Amino acid sequence: MSKITYLTKEGLEKLKAEIEHLTSVERPKISNQIAEARDKGDLSENAEYDAAKEAQGMMEAKIAQLQGMLGNVRVIDESKIDTSTVQMLNKVKIKNTQNGAIMEYTLVSEREANLKEKKISIETPIAKGLMGKKKGDKVEIQVPAGIMTFEILEISF
Repeated sequence: MSKITYLTKEGLEKLKAEIEHLTSVERPKISNQIAEARDKGDLSENAEYDAAKEAQGMMEAKIAQLQGMLGNVRVIDESKIDTSTVQMLNKVKIKNTQNGAIMEYTLVSEREANLKEKKISIETPIAKGLMGKKKGDKVEIQVPAGIMTFEILEISF
C-alpha cells in the first residue's frame, strides 16, 4: 500500500509543475544527449553515453516516484483547519523556555517543508511534539541537542 501524501493546493500545483518540467523539458534534453553520444561512435567505450543513460534512468525513476506520489495525494481543505489544537497547516508560535527564544513555524507535509519559509515537516520531532497541544501548553520534546521545553504562545492559520 502506498503512503498517502497530504498537500495544500499550492503544494499540489508545485508537484504537478515539477512532473511537467521533468517530462517536457528534462526528458527531451537527456534524449538529445544520448543521441549525440550515440552519434560519436563506439558505445562500449563512450563515457558520455553511459553518463547520459544513467541520468536518464535516475530521471525516469524520479518521474515515476512523483507520479506515484501524485496518485496518493490528499489535498487538505483549508477551510476546515481548526486552531484550537496544533495540527497540520497551523502556524504555531512557540517559546523555548530555557533561552526565551521565540520561533514561529507552519506545520506542513514533508514534501512542502522549507526552513527558509519557516515551514517544518510534521515528521520533525518538534512538530510531532506539538501536534494536538493547545495554546499555553508546555511541551518537552526530545531533539538532537537534548530535551527542550517549549510553551505554545499562539496557534493560527
